Amino acid sequence: MTATTTEAPIRAAAKRLRRRMLAVVNRHSRSGGVSAGIAIARLNAAGVDLTVTSPHSPTEVAPWIEDHAAEAEAVVIAGGDGSLNCVAPALLKTGLPLGILPTGTANDLARTLGIPTAIEAAADVIAAGHTQQIDLGEVNGHHFFNVASIGLSADLANSLSRETKRRFGRLGYALTALRVLMQARPFHAEIVSPEGTAQVKTLQIAIGNGRYYGGGMAVEESATIDDGHLDLYSLELDRVWKLLFMAKAFRDGRHGLWEEVRATKGLRFEIRTRRPRPINTDGELVTFTPARFSVLPKAITVFTPQKT
Repeated sequence: MTATTTEAPIRAAAKRLRRRMLAVVNRHSRSGGVSAGIAIARLNAAGVDLTVTSPHSPTEVAPWIEDHAAEAEAVVIAGGDGSLNCVAPALLKTGLPLGILPTGTANDLARTLGIPTAIEAAADVIAAGHTQQIDLGEVNGHHFFNVASIGLSADLANSLSRETKRRFGRLGYALTALRVLMQARPFHAEIVSPEGTAQVKTLQIAIGNGRYYGGGMAVEESATIDDGHLDLYSLELDRVWKLLFMAKAFRDGRHGLWEEVRATKGLRFEIRTRRPRPINTDGELVTFTPARFSVLPKAITVFTPQKT
């Protein structure tokens, strides 16, 4: 038997063993284009064939995944937290696992899941194939992985331009946040929770599904993205400058210990305000109050590092 006839079945078998995945690249994310190219090459070398798209609009993402779902066994997203939220409806519908290449500014979902920010290492996590089931938050029919909030962070999302995020990264967040804080004013809201109904005057109400948001702040010190419930806090300060003394508590998720912070857990919440207020889900303004929040336990499968 000649070398040629021997090699043909081997090449055919190798081709059958290669995995096929869909890849969505947000070239507008902070390091999207260049990093995605590096990661795609890394995955190809690991035996993954990718069908790649770079949509012009977030609304194109879910339909494209659904149209190509039969051709692949997973979806890879190169982008930030906002890009990941765009694919949630398609993942729920198709059941395809999600691979994350964190090329955004904050990358809080990757941080929550322990996915490395080094792009080649993140690609290796996908290639290794270990998966974890995680919860998904929902507000007024819109999905979120990390945190949905009303107040300060919604004002921040409204003030933070795409160009600022691309040029300045986390520094852009910090500068814009400082400007938002200087202009912040408390608002009145009604919180309906498992503990009853509370009338509050607050600077921010945040409802967390995951652990991290805002570039590394923890919504609650024991929060995980697969615990089956939401974590709510309401920031009921009379002076904005007090936030300076609470900075470490927010990084550690221990802000609920302060008497100015109302904190609770639950499967469902409802928030009402005197006038409609925008709601920020992982950096994107998607809906307004009144708002109903709920959790979908173990709704999404994600490639994650295998715990040792």
